[in-house]
Amino acid sequence: MVLKGLREIRKSKKLSQVKVSMDLNICREALSHYENGRRSPDIDMLVKMSEYFNVSIDYLIRGEEFNKK
Repeated sequence: MVLKGLREIRKSKKLSQVKVSMDLNICREALSHYENGRRSPDIDMLVKMSEYFNVSIDYLIRGEEFNKK
């Protein structure tokens, strides 16, 4: 699963992979894998990233907020 919003939000906040990975206590390679879809984070990591960036988990996954139709 590619986390479409993860790279977008990280870059919009002008944060490097190294900075984010250190703050989330993961290796930079893991963050890169999440951004590129080579690895999927568990739910605990999704929650941690959501809180870190102050966005919804839906945004991290889809790159946009959920809209009810």
